[in-house]
Amino acid sequence: MKKPLLILVAGGSASGKSTVVTEILDKAGLEDVLILKHDDYYLDQSDLPLEVRYMTNYDHPSSLDNELLHKHLISLMQGKAIEKPVYDFVMHTRSKAIEHVVSKPIIIVEGILILENEQVRDLSDMNLFVELDDDTRFIRRMLRDMNERGRTLESIISQYERTVKPMYHKYIKPTKRFADVIIPNDRRHDIAVDLIVTKIKQILGERS
Repeated sequence: MKKPLLILVAGGSASGKSTVVTEILDKAGLEDVLILKHDDYYLDQSDLPLEVRYMTNYDHPSSLDNELLHKHLISLMQGKAIEKPVYDFVMHTRSKAIEHVVSKPIIIVEGILILENEQVRDLSDMNLFVELDDDTRFIRRMLRDMNERGRTLESIISQYERTVKPMYHKYIKPTKRFADVIIPNDRRHDIAVDLIVTKIKQILGERS
């Protein structure tokens, strides 16, 4: 198996990372792709009371098990399968479920802090950052957390003011400097997507 192409996609919470990735894959005509969520690598908190888990700062680098992610990415780059954790955002800890994941020619890892860790960055072939203004991201996050994660409006606002917004400006936004391409998601980004698609095809061609 040839070395897989590894792409890291960062950006603030609800910036549209998954939507942009889908657009890139569709335009490039790529199907044999593995997409990993950095969110699944949040640390296990099953030993903590639920009320303590509610206070977890998910926007701080220390909340993530990057050591495990790095180990898993090395295995995937070697063509080996992994047993990936699954995070339960309702219970604020890892689920008991484990997902068997096989390697593919293209591996994409999405996450707000995926460009923050140097060890993980060193494995990457391409780094992308999806940018969207704070207000739009907050509205999208609010709707997602209420509809998909059973959160109350009060808890969403409290978390946003306490950790999400300050951590974005302290830890997430600064990682733009590690991005090869910054994709503006509040307006047309056809040129950025075209450039990324061209580069992906170039790298794949060189490895074929």
